[in-house]
Amino acid sequence: MTLQQTSTPALRRPAKRRDKRRLWQEMAMIAPAFLLLAIFLITPFLLSFWTAMTNQPLVPRPTPVRFVGLLNFERVFTDPLFWTSLWNVTRFTFWVLPVQCGLAFLTALLLHQKLPMQNLLRGLFFLPAITSMVVVCVIWGTLFQYPSGPLNQIVGFLSGGTIQPIDWLGDPNWAMFSIVLLSAWQAYGFQMIIYLAGLQGIPEELYDAARIDGASALRRFWHVTMPGLRPTHVFVLVITTIQAFKLYTQVAILTQGGPKESTETVVHYMVRAGFE
Repeated sequence: MTLQQTSTPALRRPAKRRDKRRLWQEMAMIAPAFLLLAIFLITPFLLSFWTAMTNQPLVPRPTPVRFVGLLNFERVFTDPLFWTSLWNVTRFTFWVLPVQCGLAFLTALLLHQKLPMQNLLRGLFFLPAITSMVVVCVIWGTLFQYPSGPLNQIVGFLSGGTIQPIDWLGDPNWAMFSIVLLSAWQAYGFQMIIYLAGLQGIPEELYDAARIDGASALRRFWHVTMPGLRPTHVFVLVITTIQAFKLYTQVAILTQGGPKESTETVVHYMVRAGFE
């Protein structure tokens, strides 16, 4: 009994040394990533928080910097334009999510089938996603021209002239809809690729088993495809929501927050407050 009691701690010491050595090795492996995280994320966050507590503008000025506490936050939260911009970007998000994600999902389902020139079609549908948003805005700005732009001509032709030309970017009732339209068209290719990857990750054996059981195409879709894409749906919704709340370029180029602040967004409001 005495021999066992005295030998057990001796056996544990090498194991503890190995655990400590492994711990130091793991810490050494994550140290570079943590250092980069501290330099490029944590430090800028702390500096920006400190700057928000002072009167220092984003554009350097000769005025002395002084601590103002929560005064800047009070000004923001009591500014009606801030709440308008928050409502606008929330409205944009709720509109663009079903349009962009739905279009990406349907396109992915189509391109997942065996089609001629399948890879070429996938590249063409993905092309808008890698096109500069500035270029996209210039092109769509031409389409939206009032009163004789291409889009108004198409609407007039299809309606037989019964619908009057629409001021897509100058009418508060249509401006945000126009931003949603071009944003969904430009970005849906990225979500399409993610959906395609999700579709290719569903085991083909599940579809074969469903066919053997006599399941129709619709039942295979609801009971195999949709459950298999559940993580993909969540990921696409999260990244699309994040991108939607960062809306800026389209507004800055096409509407500058107008008309009547109907397209003012939080990021555009921040830029105007900080630089103008």
